[in-house]
Order: sequence, then structure tokens, then C-alpha cells
Amino acid sequence: MEDSVDRHIARWRDKAPFDERVEAIVTRIQMLRKHVAQAKGRALAEVGLQEFEFETLHRLASRGEPWRATPSELAAELMVSPAGMTGRLDSLENAGLVRRLRGLTSDRRRVDVELTELGHSRWFAAMRLRGAAEDAMVEVLGPDDQDVLSDLLKRMLARVEAGGAESVG
Repeated sequence: MEDSVDRHIARWRDKAPFDERVEAIVTRIQMLRKHVAQAKGRALAEVGLQEFEFETLHRLASRGEPWRATPSELAAELMVSPAGMTGRLDSLENAGLVRRLRGLTSDRRRVDVELTELGHSRWFAAMRLRGAAEDAMVEVLGPDDQDVLSDLLKRMLARVEAGGAESVG
């Protein structure tokens, strides 16, 4: 069975200095990443969310009920400036997906951001669609192969994260 990477390798054979096995692995990882991103984009569009909205809702949902965080906690986790976070929260609040709550603690200056039921249900619908797309991609492999692939990718990622290999762009 031939795929687009086989054709890529054949096209570049003897024209570029690369190890064909390594090129095949890395290019397949890159292609799969693109397919995952496209599937996730379609899922978000289906539930009416943009990526930045989903990511913000995702951070809140990860905390469990009552799905709250401060704007500065969210900004730090999402690596967004405070001003950028304010813009995101304004948009999400106007859409009814989050609400800002003042003075939940003894510090009346503190503001918490809370995921609304609508925000949670939209996030959950996006997660369900994204999960289905990922499942469809991986189901071609049986459980044992999935475990092997996960372990192999984990070894590669652990090495890169430990600084044992140059970062790939």
C-alpha cells in the first residue's frame, strides 16, 4: 500500500541528502499532524468555536467543577499577554461561554473566570468530535500496535524533550 510519503521519497531519491527511513518517519509524523489539525478545526467549526476560544475553555474545564481560574493563571498557561487575555475573556463572556466573578475570596479585588454551562457544553461537544476524529485515525491499528506506536513515539519525544536531539522545525 503506497501513501503520499512513499511518492515524496521517490520524487526526491538521489536529489536530496537524507536518510530515506528517517525522512519517511518524520514526514509521516508531519502529515499526520496536519490531518489531526484539520480534523480538529472541522470539529471546532461544527460547534461554532475558534481555536483560541476552545483553548481557553479547555483550560477552565481541566480544573473540574466549578471550572474556575484567575485571568492571570489562564494567561500564564496559554502564554498570552494580560491584555490579550482580557480580549479573549471579553469575547467569551459576550458569547455567554464564561463569566467573571468578583470577590469570591476575602480579597475583593480578585476576579475569577468561570466556565458557564453553555461554555462547558460547547467545549464538551468539541472534545467529543475531536476525539472521534482521532479515534478514526488510529483505529486502523489494533490495540497492541497502538501500544507499540505510543511507546516508540514516547521514546522519541522524551529524547527531544531531554535535549538529546536537535529540535526539528
